[in-house]
Amino acid sequence: MSLSAITIPASKPPAKGLVVVLHGWGANAQDVRSAASYLKLPDYQLVFPDAPFPYPYAAGGKMWYDFPNNFRFQSTPEFRDRPDLSTSRQRLSEFLQSLVDQTGIPFSRMVLGGFSQGGAMTLDVGFNFPLAGLMVLSGYLHAPLPATLSHRPPVLMVHGKQDTVVPLLAAHQARDSLSALGVKSRYQEYNMGHEISPTVLQQVQSFVEETLIRVS
Repeated sequence: MSLSAITIPASKPPAKGLVVVLHGWGANAQDVRSAASYLKLPDYQLVFPDAPFPYPYAAGGKMWYDFPNNFRFQSTPEFRDRPDLSTSRQRLSEFLQSLVDQTGIPFSRMVLGGFSQGGAMTLDVGFNFPLAGLMVLSGYLHAPLPATLSHRPPVLMVHGKQDTVVPLLAAHQARDSLSALGVKSRYQEYNMGHEISPTVLQQVQSFVEETLIRVS
């Protein structure tokens, strides 16, 4: 079963690339689409999929998986095999492949990113494809990445110093894990909380433009 999604086509087809953005826990595609409306990327197709599971605490919300009690956003091997995470991993992987099949735009001209839980899904799935780049906004790492990654696209990581949802320590752990694996990453911290601020959107726009122009 494919994921439902909101799609914004390029203003002048054909699109020069694809940008896929994943929402966080309890949000939905419309939430990240609203934030991304401030991006000026008219040459690229933007896609915002909904997570497959309904959020049990608010109508209209979605989630990639539910959190266990006392979850601390620390990367642990056992978290990798959670049934709901495994389902979302498969659904998202199939969705990304379907975008390539439908649009004819290769993975090499696709940027995958996400906020919070969506950022964690980006790190979980993104290294399995030859993507142009990954973006992790206020995100974290589910489980240690394999020592031999299939692909190593560049990564933009942005986190708030006052984030009271996903601790700054979780971002540092993800950043250091990527560095140890030889992944080229750009890490930024800002005086903000758990949010997508205008400054973060500027970082996203610059990263997409630089990354996709480089592979054009």
